Amino acid sequence: MKNYLQWMIKGIAMGTADIVPGVSGGTLAFILGIYERFLGALTSFNMIAVRLLLRGKFKNLWQHIDGAFLLCLFGGILLAIFSLANLIVYLLEYQPVPLWAFFNGLIIASLPLLVRNIKWNLLRSILFVLGAIFAMLITTLTPMQTNPSAWLFFGAGFIAICAMILPGISGSFLLLIMGMYAPITAAVSNLQFGTLALFALGCVTGLMIFSRILTYALKRAHDAMLALLSGIVLGALFRIWPWQIDNELVSPAAYAEQFGSHQLGYAVLAFVIGALVIQGLLQLEKLFKNDTEQKA
Repeated sequence: MKNYLQWMIKGIAMGTADIVPGVSGGTLAFILGIYERFLGALTSFNMIAVRLLLRGKFKNLWQHIDGAFLLCLFGGILLAIFSLANLIVYLLEYQPVPLWAFFNGLIIASLPLLVRNIKWNLLRSILFVLGAIFAMLITTLTPMQTNPSAWLFFGAGFIAICAMILPGISGSFLLLIMGMYAPITAAVSNLQFGTLALFALGCVTGLMIFSRILTYALKRAHDAMLALLSGIVLGALFRIWPWQIDNELVSPAAYAEQFGSHQLGYAVLAFVIGALVIQGLLQLEKLFKNDTEQKA
């Protein structure tokens, strides 16, 4: 039961991150130590799963796809999206500085934990730097304006879901860059089921393909991939700098000139809270793990 609660909480953390353009749910999965299990569960939707389904072996199928884990995780993600979306939108509109500072604290506090188990060498150090540069370049792209045709919704779903499971890259932010964020949110509001079906098909296709690529890479070059992914997480911090004016990064003083206050005190408090939240989640995981080991 405690494992289910733990997975649900981590799903809520991922869902909260996915709402914010600039933060990735994959980042939270990576930080919270469930990234490889998450990828493994996604890649278990294969021909073996199909055969188990056709033979009516539902219990074996559930175990094969790690069903309890995925159900709790996606349940938490959906719970966060539906319950916190309005709050996040409000904070993005009226209190962006503390919100961005919170995620900075959360990610920066976790970075030492991400890199401490990597066996560093020159190649992995280079991959770390390249990952950081790649993420920074992605975040500097300018959003496009577009009148999308139907096939673009499929492509948008494919790209957005790949970004969601890639730490450091926000699917919501890539939709903004592609000029697809507004059309997709409009399709949701107007219940355009055909358009949403194309988007969902793109998401499923991207999920099945990209999760397998990442799983293969982690199996073949585990520490090198971790170094690259850690660099991407670090580089993505460039996008969530707390003080921004029209998506341009500015100093606290320049921000105060335009808005009357730099909110530095709130930013520091939110940063500390973010760091404490990630430490709390990690301590909770240790508590659940120790309790399970004692019962075993």
